[in-house]
Amino acid sequence: MPAHFTRRSLIRGITAATAVASLATGLAACGGDSDAATTTSAAKTGEVVVGQVSNGAATQTTIKVSEVKSISAELPDSVRKSGKLVIGEGALPAGFPPLAYVGSDQKTLTGSEPDLGRLVAAVFGLKPEIQNATWENMFVGIDSGKVDVAFSNVTDTEERKKKYEFASYRQDNLAFTVPKKSTWNFDGDYENLAGKTVSVSAGTNQEKILLEWKKKLESEGKKLTVKYFQDSNSVYLALSSGKIDAYLGPNPGIAYHNKQTENTPNATRTAGTYSGAGASLQGLIAATAKKDSGLAKPLADAINYLIKNGQYAEWLKAYNLSNEAVAKSEVNPPGLPLDNS
Repeated sequence: MPAHFTRRSLIRGITAATAVASLATGLAACGGDSDAATTTSAAKTGEVVVGQVSNGAATQTTIKVSEVKSISAELPDSVRKSGKLVIGEGALPAGFPPLAYVGSDQKTLTGSEPDLGRLVAAVFGLKPEIQNATWENMFVGIDSGKVDVAFSNVTDTEERKKKYEFASYRQDNLAFTVPKKSTWNFDGDYENLAGKTVSVSAGTNQEKILLEWKKKLESEGKKLTVKYFQDSNSVYLALSSGKIDAYLGPNPGIAYHNKQTENTPNATRTAGTYSGAGASLQGLIAATAKKDSGLAKPLADAINYLIKNGQYAEWLKAYNLSNEAVAKSEVNPPGLPLDNS
């Protein structure tokens, strides 16, 4: 198994971290690899409504954004003339809030990822058409040309660059969550874990990183206790009862849980983040298109327009993901190396 576990492992971690939520009825899979369950209620021209029917995962926000002709002119003719941007999501069968999942109306594919796709489509002056599929079939859609671009929490890796081109838009981070009343913070230094008891999901990238820190601390005569639980209910019960000091998981899932519990006696907060790629590289999530499609540059330019003009910050804030902001979108930035992807 490669040093950096698969994206499916990370999605499993996100899903595990969110199972305590009240979205069970909103996560029903839509059948097949079609564009079913992807509609949103019509917004006024020049507006995109993010966080619709999110059942508390986001703050519904109306964002003003219109076509930027200098950017839409960069698109390949086949995409520009089609009048639509076909956006791939790998959210079947169950979705992974707050990133992509079927909303509380049982039909709308909501979440931060499809919403960013909708914002980018608006910059292009195109109608967003979202195709929801399994993770594997999302890539099949890109390969076949049925999907223009995936906005689906795809990590930029050197291995994937053999077939795809990227425009980065979000940091790929892990996070520690603690009770809101806790004063402990990670601050990016594994030494702060000395004497702590931390839970993590087995078989994930975050477990690998945590066990590496445990080994380093042991070499210094210090102790880090790692505990495992069968499900997220047990994790958060242990956290609220003081049996563990923190839980380490994918940042979006942590952000989602913080949002869901913010007005409860068991409220949690983020106590620090860490690159999912480890110490040597800041992992990046990127819009993913077929290699040599000519889409990476206009995608990056559209995202950078949203960054410069504030819509990007509004989008992240709506989903409580501001701690994963990037300063700019890059075309094919350094990704996880071949021996770690």
